[in-house]
Amino acid sequence: MAFVVLDNCIKCKYTDCVEVCPVDCFYEGPNFLVIHPDECIDCALCEPECPAEAILSEDEVPEDQQDYIELNAELAEIWPNITEKKDPSPDADDWKDVPNKRQYLEK
Repeated sequence: MAFVVLDNCIKCKYTDCVEVCPVDCFYEGPNFLVIHPDECIDCALCEPECPAEAILSEDEVPEDQQDYIELNAELAEIWPNITEKKDPSPDADDWKDVPNKRQYLEK
């Protein structure tokens, strides 16, 4: 099982998770991060590091966000790998707890 980045990361893009990943399996888009499922070793180090609580194990993804499992896999194939922590989006704190942000995802 891999870990999955969910809806709450959109428009926040905190990268605390990237810094602790031992296998560099995070990929960066314009306003969202994803985890490559074939590279993730299920170590769980990233989950507690996410200030937006946007990372869960694949088997814990809520029913209404199941499409993020496939979305992480799809976008990890086309987005560049990120291996170092960066500043979050400038208004990340304003967006952190906003629900249902899928319409804001920039591919």
